[in-house]
Amino acid sequence: MKNLNNIWVIVLACLLSIAPMYGQSTAKKNKIIADSQTAKAEFIKSDPLMKALFDKAYGYVIFPNVGKGGLGIGGAAGNGVAYEQNKRVGMAKLSQVSIGFQAGGQAYREVIFFETKNEMDRFKESRFEFSAQASAVAVTEGASANVKYTDGVMVFTMQKGGLMYEASVGGQKFKFNKL
Repeated sequence: MKNLNNIWVIVLACLLSIAPMYGQSTAKKNKIIADSQTAKAEFIKSDPLMKALFDKAYGYVIFPNVGKGGLGIGGAAGNGVAYEQNKRVGMAKLSQVSIGFQAGGQAYREVIFFETKNEMDRFKESRFEFSAQASAVAVTEGASANVKYTDGVMVFTMQKGGLMYEASVGGQKFKFNKL
């Protein structure tokens, strides 16, 4: 029973920490920007080979704090920063709804690399989403060595905390706001 209470506390904390990106104060945006820089450093620290991905990708989006929770029906959300040719170009919002066997909550980081201008433009036009079949690579040392772009996109995640059991179907959608 105590473990179930812990799971509900984590789920509640994840859901309460998710705030809409639109209408955020400058201080909140600056925090997301600072957190994205920290997340980038953590990705590279965990797998030094990722530095080349950040340097060579046409663009990328870093979501430094994604909260995910669910019990049967779940959701995830996070705010991030978009970079094009290593220059900050806007803010982004990730949202996900899933249905299936799942219980718990977790927090993680996510980075999406775009190989070309076409994929980056689709993202900037908020026409980009992942299907249920899309997969991400968990970052560990050397994990990026053999990863290739799929349809011009490459995704990495890094768990920050929490516990979640899941076998669900759902996709991620994104919204972009120019700076």
